[in-house]
Amino acid sequence: MKDDNVTAIKPSRELSDAIRDVKNATADRTDVVVDLREAHRMRLELLAAELEPVFAEVPKDIDNFDFTISSGLQPRLWIDAVSHVALARDRRTFRFVRDTRIGRVVLAESTDIRRVADQVTRYIAERIVERQQMMEGGAELALPSFAREQVAEAEPPLRHHGQPVWPRFLAGLGLVVAGAVAGIAIMAALYWLRLAAHGVSF
Repeated sequence: MKDDNVTAIKPSRELSDAIRDVKNATADRTDVVVDLREAHRMRLELLAAELEPVFAEVPKDIDNFDFTISSGLQPRLWIDAVSHVALARDRRTFRFVRDTRIGRVVLAESTDIRRVADQVTRYIAERIVERQQMMEGGAELALPSFAREQVAEAEPPLRHHGQPVWPRFLAGLGLVVAGAVAGIAIMAALYWLRLAAHGVSF
């Protein structure tokens, strides 16, 4: 016989308790992520401090470089729009990478902050030299019209195997014209003989 006096068993845990536990666990994970992000940022700030004299020497008119630390989930020290330094998974190794058309290329990877700083310094120097070479090439192409005419007049006439081309061209043209005239004369003579054979006189 069923005992009507038996009451329902109360759950040992309320939903509110479970929600509170989930929030606490989420907060703990967030604290870990924040701590990792701050640790990464701190190490990148040390690298930036090591490179500060180099950053200061870059000419002010060159705006290709960033030299800033991003504040995302994984902080990065940006050198320019395609290269940056970040920390590897071990949180100790600096990884200097550059994005290219064929993918991401690792330019330097080391736990030694000075070694990475040296590679970043060399990269900055290479980019500055490339920019200077492009500027010099552009200046040469941007000569005014009178300067281009002077350059053209200073160039020697076109030659072929050490001989001027124009005399050879004119000689060839003369042969072509002479051949054409001879062909016309032969055709006229044949036509005249054919008419004479039919009794046509001039």
